[in-house]
Amino acid sequence: MKYPGRDEIKPDSTVSIVRKQDQRTGKEVEGTVRDILTRSRFHPHGIKVRLDDGSVGRVKRILSGTEE
Repeated sequence: MKYPGRDEIKPDSTVSIVRKQDQRTGKEVEGTVRDILTRSRFHPHGIKVRLDDGSVGRVKRILSGTEE
């Protein structure tokens, strides 16, 4: 599965992530991106981000972005 690249993820975007403790089950958490933590353009498991609520995980889907 191809996950969104770093250039597709912007702060304030609404995304679905999988936290490290949920990797086995694949449980996704939705939230708004506060920080992008992965420096590379792509990562095979998804770009790591921190959400506004403090959750950290890898982006699986972008639900909505910010308009520029």
